[in-house]
Amino acid sequence: MSQALSSLTTIRVGGTPAGIHVANSRDELVSIAKTVWAKTDNWLVLGGGSNVVIADDVSDLEVILVRNLGVEHLGQGLVRVQAGENWSDFVIHACKNGWGGVESLAGIPGTVGAAPIQNIGAYQQELSLTFKQLEFLDFETGELEILSKEDCNFGYRESIFKQGKKGIVTWVEFRFFVDLPAGSTALMQSRAEEVLALRASKGMVLNESDHDTWSCGSFFTNPIVSESFARTLPLDAPQWPTVEDDGKTVKLSAAWLIEQAGVRKGFSLPRSHAAISSKHALAITNRGTATANEVAELARYVQLQVSNKFGITLVPEPNLIGF
Repeated sequence: MSQALSSLTTIRVGGTPAGIHVANSRDELVSIAKTVWAKTDNWLVLGGGSNVVIADDVSDLEVILVRNLGVEHLGQGLVRVQAGENWSDFVIHACKNGWGGVESLAGIPGTVGAAPIQNIGAYQQELSLTFKQLEFLDFETGELEILSKEDCNFGYRESIFKQGKKGIVTWVEFRFFVDLPAGSTALMQSRAEEVLALRASKGMVLNESDHDTWSCGSFFTNPIVSESFARTLPLDAPQWPTVEDDGKTVKLSAAWLIEQAGVRKGFSLPRSHAAISSKHALAITNRGTATANEVAELARYVQLQVSNKFGITLVPEPNLIGF
């Protein structure tokens, strides 16, 4: 099977790979991965296609499409979820069942298997809060292993997988908060609906008819800088102390930095079909016919403007494939 990857990614860019291999079960996923790995080192695991920008020419790339489904309640708040499950749909399912701890992560695109890769988070919640363990097929050894929260080395949009551990997540287990006061399930459902509406208002929920939503979501991570550096910024610069470094560092708003550097919502470079979202300065969008090169060009422009203005280099959040 082969088709342009633009049809499988939320930003709608990406060329046609050498092959696309669809895994509909955990065992199929393991078997396909081992077969692909035996013939090439140029491969990509693709779930919901929400956190990647794939180059226009990827003719040597082999793609493993993760489509294994299943949610298994193991008791006492322990839930095992197959990697191909849609993340946002799973969050809604968790809220309906009274499984607390992910309600503020509703609306984040992608699959459950991709969620631990960058320790997804929003509105004071992160995946690591409820994560217990996952099964991982290691590229280097070809062996299956169980990785705990400690093994995954989670940080802000960070994990051992982004630090170089290559392979495939087959399933993820969560330990949810379940001994909650009466009425908590309704509150969780209400919170998930609120977050979904908020994300939609910012163009962060994919809508085929709205090009403002053809994006990877947030294109840059919020930079973390020293407390002393933060004091050199304007007084109205949003900043939040980080927990990890006992207040010695602060997190800044990438969206604020972008707009203050002169890159406004809706901005695009001349003759380019990539543009900053008209709803959210942190999203780079495809206005219908953008190429991956145009997306990358706009990203570099944003980085340059912020660097020139503030001396801060913004770090892309999505994975850039084939550039």
